[in-house]
Amino acid sequence: MKFKFHPAGERGVNKMAWLDSKFSFSFAHWYDPEKIHFGALRVLNDDIIAPDMGFGMHAHDNMEIVTIMLSGELQHKDSMGHTEVIKAGEVQHMTAGTGITHSEVNSSSTEESKLLQLWVFPRAQNLTPSYDQRFFDVAGRDGKWQYLVTPTGGDSIKAQQETYFVRQLMGSMSEAEYDLHGEYQGAYIFVIEGSVEVNGHVLGRRDAIGLWEVDQLKFNASEGADVLVIEIPMR
Repeated sequence: MKFKFHPAGERGVNKMAWLDSKFSFSFAHWYDPEKIHFGALRVLNDDIIAPDMGFGMHAHDNMEIVTIMLSGELQHKDSMGHTEVIKAGEVQHMTAGTGITHSEVNSSSTEESKLLQLWVFPRAQNLTPSYDQRFFDVAGRDGKWQYLVTPTGGDSIKAQQETYFVRQLMGSMSEAEYDLHGEYQGAYIFVIEGSVEVNGHVLGRRDAIGLWEVDQLKFNASEGADVLVIEIPMR
C-alpha cells in the first residue's frame, strides 16, 4: 500500500470578501508541484460563497464536474439550457465534454453556500455534454456507504469515468470497510466532519489521504465521522 497524506491546514487558500476556498490540489493562483492531481482526480475545492454572490458565466471542457452541496443553496445556469437550484443534500454532475459555459450563484440573500466541487478527468475526450442532479437522503448514508456517483448510474449519478463517489456517516465507536473495484484503482478519502482512522492513518476534519496499491479500506471512527471516498483510476 502506498499513500499521500494531505492535512487540512496545508491546502491552498483563496479568501476574498465573497468567497472562502480551500484547494486540495493546485488551482487558480495556488500551485504545489506535489499536489497536481491524484490519479484521475484533478480538483477538490472546499468553497464557502457569501449570500447573493458567486461565479459568473465561465467555460469548461473535457472534465467531469461534481458539486456536493453541504449547506445552503446554489443557482446554476448553463449553455445546455438548465436553470436549477442545487440544495443541501443534493449532488450535481456535469460532463463538460466538447464544452459548456455555466454560472453558479448563491441564491440566498441571508445564508452562505457551503459546497465541495470536484473535477475528474473523463475516460475519453470530446464527449457530448450532459447534466444530472439528484437528492441523496441522510438516512441512506447513516452507517452504510451511499453511492453518489458511479460509472453505471442507476440509483447513483453516472459519470464518464471508472470513478465511485461514496459517502458514509459513521457513528462513534463504529467500523466500516470498502472494497476497491480493480487493480489500478486508488482511493482519495476526505473527512467532511469528525475524525476517522483509515488503514492505520488518523484523519481529522477536512484532512485527506490518497491510497493506492490497496484492495480494501478499513475505517474506525471513535467519535463519529462524515466520510467521502473518491475511488479513481490511477492510470
